[in-house]
Amino acid sequence: MTLTRSTLLLTLLTLALLLSLAAATAAAALARWDGATVPASITRAGVAFAGTMSLCLGLIALVRTALP
Repeated sequence: MTLTRSTLLLTLLTLALLLSLAAATAAAALARWDGATVPASITRAGVAFAGTMSLCLGLIALVRTALP
């Protein structure tokens, strides 16, 4: 089975979303464990999600331009 370009891109985007969701969940759990309020922990989770997603999308763009 060969991966086409669109299949590879879709797989990478799905992995980026899952990784970002895991980072956001961990950030929210650690913030609550540290004693932060619920709104503060949600804010920290959002920042972690956005940062991880930005990093992943940048790497995906780099990989996509490097492939022939």
